[in-house]
Amino acid sequence: MAMNRRFFLLGATGLGLAACSDPHSSFNREAGIGLDEGGFGNPTMHNHMVQTGKLSLAKVMSWRFHAEVPSMVNFAFDSAKLDKEAMKILRMQAHWMKQFPELRYTIYGHTDKVGSASYNYNLGLRRARAVRDHLVSLGVPRRSIEAVVSRGETQPLIVTEGREPANRRTVTEISGHVRRRQLLDGEYAAIVHREYVDTAEGGGTRPN
Repeated sequence: MAMNRRFFLLGATGLGLAACSDPHSSFNREAGIGLDEGGFGNPTMHNHMVQTGKLSLAKVMSWRFHAEVPSMVNFAFDSAKLDKEAMKILRMQAHWMKQFPELRYTIYGHTDKVGSASYNYNLGLRRARAVRDHLVSLGVPRRSIEAVVSRGETQPLIVTEGREPANRRTVTEISGHVRRRQLLDGEYAAIVHREYVDTAEGGGTRPN
């Protein structure tokens, strides 16, 4: 038993020495480094960059919008009618947009390449307007949507001359924000880190 204990202690000592000699070992790294997800200091950095004009609030919130909400809806061929999936996505967009009334948006309409350029321009505009009108019907203030723009067939996701569902779409983008006065540190943090609130009477859940 004494001999086995001796070998165990020697083995443990060897492991400890090996760990100390390894520059990548946790023995040679700062205490608590494993708890840092890599974002330490980012809120402070963003806050400083907004205050100094090096980074716009609209750009920061655009990153968040695209991370949290689908920005694109698709359409049937030669149609500006919203289907069930499109309306589901727009409910999500509207819910997000109503939490940030200081932001402004532009909606871009796109088509595939079937048809003339002028026809597709008008079709893209109809699609963008359909999205805007539906968002407004869901409670998004009309003033929040600065513009509807048609890109027609000029910016396909998939380059093809034929029918392509991925190209028949609208994209909602944050285009700016109302800057009534210089945001203070606490106000900026409150906007960027503002959590969703239930707008339905008596609480509720997020839309599906």
